[in-house]
Amino acid sequence: MPVATLTISSRNYSSWSLRGWLVCRMAGLDFETEVLSGDDASTRAELLHLSPSFLVPRLVHGEIEVWDTLALSQYLNETYPDAGFLPKDPVARARCRSISGEMHGGFINLRSALPMNLRARHTDFKIFNGARGDIERIITIVEDCLSRYDGPFLFGTRPSLADAMFAPVCTRFQTYDVPLPRKVAAYRDTILAWPLMVEWTEAAAAEPDEIEELDMEF
Repeated sequence: MPVATLTISSRNYSSWSLRGWLVCRMAGLDFETEVLSGDDASTRAELLHLSPSFLVPRLVHGEIEVWDTLALSQYLNETYPDAGFLPKDPVARARCRSISGEMHGGFINLRSALPMNLRARHTDFKIFNGARGDIERIITIVEDCLSRYDGPFLFGTRPSLADAMFAPVCTRFQTYDVPLPRKVAAYRDTILAWPLMVEWTEAAAAEPDEIEELDMEF
């Protein structure tokens, strides 16, 4: 029987749920996933960006309850130090923490203009200038990391916390057919082919679409 429960909202729409699930799997945690109904008011508030504070994803691990993806990641890193969330080199470790935090707290224009939707495909999608600035910054981060650490992941040959944090952006790049430099496109494809991402995407494809007006409201 699983020792923990991870509560998420939507596999198809929720970038934070994806990040939380990825770090739990990366840690090797034995957990079950509980999916909130699309009729739940807090779920809708999260997915429509209307909630200033929500408790999803939320991990219950014994007597421990932790929410917010970054807090969840920090807890798992402390509990499972061999999971490899952060590089061993202190310089790389500081950079990994920094770009993970930047993704956690920033890129608001991109989140609003290009909402996560794994099942959708848009060609010739018009991206407004605010979101373009966010995309350019992400491209700079990815190119810098690949140059420093040789890829195929941001900090070398294995996924780190940063890759879990950047994974939803890679799905957005695919959904909205965002033009990318060659190396960044290769990184996007690496993330999308990551077995954990394939597993999540397949589950998202089978998820009931309970929030039918979601696309219209973004």
